[in-house]
Amino acid sequence: MSYFREIPDLDYQSPLTDRISSTQFVRIKNIFRRVKIRDDLETSFILFNKYIILENSRPDTIAEELYGQSDLDWIILTVAEITNVRDQWPLNSKDLYRFCDSKYGNNINDIRFYETTEVRDSKNRLILPAEKVVDASFTITNPFFPTQNLNPVVGITNYEHETRLNEQKRKINVLKPIYLQQVLNDVRDIAYYTKSSQYVNNTLIRTENTRNKML
Repeated sequence: MSYFREIPDLDYQSPLTDRISSTQFVRIKNIFRRVKIRDDLETSFILFNKYIILENSRPDTIAEELYGQSDLDWIILTVAEITNVRDQWPLNSKDLYRFCDSKYGNNINDIRFYETTEVRDSKNRLILPAEKVVDASFTITNPFFPTQNLNPVVGITNYEHETRLNEQKRKINVLKPIYLQQVLNDVRDIAYYTKSSQYVNNTLIRTENTRNKML
C-alpha cells in the first residue's frame, strides 16, 4: 500500500497557460492531508518495538523485513517521526566519513570537546559518571590514592561526535506487525474527507473556480 495511494485528491483550478477552458481543473494529491500516529498512542509500549537500523538499511528494506511489503516504508517513517530522510536517517560508514570530510576538512580529527571517563572506587561505587562535558584540565581526588589528583578526561574529535549523533539515529520505534492493519484502517479514516462545500466524494475535494466567479 503506497503512501501516495492513500493520500486523497484535490481538484485545483488549472494554472496552465494551455488550458482549454476557464472551468478546467488539474487533479493533484493533497499532500497537506498528512497523517501521524495519534498522540495518545505514541507513548504506548504495547504497539511498538524498539529497533536498531543496521548499516545500509533503508525504510523500504525494513518494511519488507517487518511487514513483507517494501511500499509500507512510509509506516516505518511515520512511526519513527522521520520527515526528512536525508537528515534524520543514519548514514552508512562511507557516507558518514564523506559528510564529515566535507564539513570539517582538515579539522575532522580536531578535538571538539572533552568529557569524563567513568571512575569507581575499590568497592565499585560510582564516583564519576562518564560522558560529562568538562574542561581538559578537570581533576578529581583519586579514590585509590587520596593525596593525588586524577584527570579522568578524554578528548572527543569532530568525527567521533558526528559518529555518535549518527548512531543515535539508528534507534527507532517500529509498529508491531499485529497492529499494522488497524493502523492502515485508521489512516484511511483520517485521510478521507467529510462533507463540506468542496466535497466531491470521500477521496476528492474541489477548490473554488475564481475565474467563473461573477464580479
